[in-house]
Amino acid sequence: MTMKKDITLFAQTYKQEGENDLQRYWRTVKLYKWYIMGFVGTVTLLTMFYVYSMDPIYRANTTVLIESQETKVLSIEEVYGLNTEDQEYYQTQFEILRSRDLAERVVKHLDLTAHPMYDPAQAKQGMIAGLMSMVSEPPVELTPTQTLEQVVDTVMKNLSITPVRNTQLVSITFHSPDAKVAAEVTDTYAEQYIKHHLEEREGVTLKATDWLSDRLGDLRETLQESEQKLQAYRESEELVDVQGVQTLGADEIEEVTQRYVEAKQIRSQAETTYEQMRELGPNPPAYQLLAIPSIQSNDLVSALSQRKSMADSKVTELSQRYGPKHPKMISALSEASSAEDQLYQQILSVADGIRTNYFAALQTEKALQRQLSTAKSTLQDINRKEIKLRELEREVETNRKLFNMFLTRAKETEEARGLQAAHARVVDPAVIPQKPVKPNKSISLIVSVFLSSAFAIGIAIFKESTRNTVRTSDDVEEKLGTPLLGFLPRVAGNKSTSTYHSFLSDPQSHFAESMRTVRTSFVLSNMDNNSKVVLVTSSVPDEGKSTVALNLAEALGSMEKVLLIDADLRRPSLTKVLSLDHHLPGLTQLISGKCSLKECIFDVESSSISVITTGNVQGVNPLEIVSSKRIGLLIKQLAEKYDRIIIDSPPIHAVSDALVLAAQADSVMYVVKCDDTPAPVAAKGIKNLRAVGAKVAGVVLNQVNVKKAAHYGGDAEHYFSDYGYSRVEAKV
Repeated sequence: MTMKKDITLFAQTYKQEGENDLQRYWRTVKLYKWYIMGFVGTVTLLTMFYVYSMDPIYRANTTVLIESQETKVLSIEEVYGLNTEDQEYYQTQFEILRSRDLAERVVKHLDLTAHPMYDPAQAKQGMIAGLMSMVSEPPVELTPTQTLEQVVDTVMKNLSITPVRNTQLVSITFHSPDAKVAAEVTDTYAEQYIKHHLEEREGVTLKATDWLSDRLGDLRETLQESEQKLQAYRESEELVDVQGVQTLGADEIEEVTQRYVEAKQIRSQAETTYEQMRELGPNPPAYQLLAIPSIQSNDLVSALSQRKSMADSKVTELSQRYGPKHPKMISALSEASSAEDQLYQQILSVADGIRTNYFAALQTEKALQRQLSTAKSTLQDINRKEIKLRELEREVETNRKLFNMFLTRAKETEEARGLQAAHARVVDPAVIPQKPVKPNKSISLIVSVFLSSAFAIGIAIFKESTRNTVRTSDDVEEKLGTPLLGFLPRVAGNKSTSTYHSFLSDPQSHFAESMRTVRTSFVLSNMDNNSKVVLVTSSVPDEGKSTVALNLAEALGSMEKVLLIDADLRRPSLTKVLSLDHHLPGLTQLISGKCSLKECIFDVESSSISVITTGNVQGVNPLEIVSSKRIGLLIKQLAEKYDRIIIDSPPIHAVSDALVLAAQADSVMYVVKCDDTPAPVAAKGIKNLRAVGAKVAGVVLNQVNVKKAAHYGGDAEHYFSDYGYSRVEAKV
């Protein structure tokens, strides 16, 4: 293990390990406890002042039952148009309770515009409001309408309408500085709500009655006109019994249709036989006509055909026995000829009958067809009259029903005006409250303490989490990447020349012990290489680098021969601190060659160290002095005479003198003001030193607040506790 690691372990001997988030938060609370307590105390006092200046607020409550379905004496739902079975009905009633119109009715009924608590011109003000009114402009006088609007706004702001879940109940709640007014407002709200509903219903009933009366007159005239039109139509068309005429016409059509069908069938049959006869020619012989089935089937033709057949058979039979001139033969031939003549005559007669029947059937069919057409036309005319008649009758019937319905509703509405059932009722009237509900002083104070504590702690944790300063050894190593040489406690009292002599003025003080620790850490960290020339610098002014340089020189002076050089030519401090004459020569005269080395070195009284001050710096360029080649030669010359040379240089970020001097030094001690210097600023300064090749031996954390160090965490608490720094702070 290298010496550097040994020194790192030495500087972290008392470092806490494994600090969790809860411990870190608790440490932050302890660190900012006075700020937190101050903030909480202030907020609590302001809350107490505000709460005790507030007027007490009383709360009253009235419970109202809204009926789901109103009691109905008469069936007149259509007049009011209420559908109480729907859920929307209840929501509508709740919104009516919250309406501005109802609030205005309550304000006017209770005359709240004249009440001292609500009248803006004489309203009672709290303590804070009274104080504010003293510095504000005088109030503008309000008109009665403006006063009413403001009072209504106040009432609505303090009113709460809350439906009771799964019931038909609604709770009316009001907050007021006056307990009696609170109860009166809720009860009046319920009364005015019910009264408003009854008035609305009565108004609707009155409007419905007037409207129905007007409509009845119109409907009566319409009914009379329709009846007159019906009667006039009957008279003009000579209609007595349309139903009877329509029935007779239908029967006639049915009978004629049946006869027409029969005549058509007869004509069809006659036409068939007639067509057969026509096919034989204009004057066919009888024997050809006999071939027609309808002629053959004629009874008389059949009888004559049989007779002829019998006569022919007799002739045939007699011809076999007698000769042609035999009397019997002649008689038989005469009888056969007579039978044939009769048959042929009958056939011709039947044929003429068929022809006659056909034309007769044809004429009958046409006559029946004309009769059927006439009957249908007559019936259609009757139907057209019936349609018009039924239309007029329906119009009369509709007008009569509508007139009767409106007449009934008008009578019902007129009767209902005298009996109006309330749709809601008060279940639980308000009771004048005896105790205020606001402000709850104890709860308010507890809440204020809790919230202010949470806010203050949150701000403290936020501030601590966003802190970018260097406070502990962990910060030095993590944010600056440099070992910590030690802590130097802040010396109590204002800054003075005595602060620079803290090491010698009180060797047993906390500061002296811390300085010896820094000295030891520095010496041990540079055992591998002899850091004879040490540059002491910082990031910005007022971090205490001159104090550290002087006290480090005095701490090393007890063991070594030490020379302290004040190279801060811009803000020299050693001349004043060591009570030397500012006219004495110093580094400026030594580099310029105006004085010798012996003339510029002075021994410090009551100390073993020697110093070279800046000398007279008026009219010189500090950067030219520290950049001179003679400065390097001078340091080499002094290194042969002294064991340790400590150079107090300007801050890194103020000027570039420190970077120039760092090239002449063996190591650099970097001073950082505890919990003040931003870590990025210090880190950049160290980076700039390393960029020019300087060896940064470590960081000295200066001006540590010993009382707070125990809450910083890391190694600070144990570091100062071990040396007793947490008990008593050094005094100047």
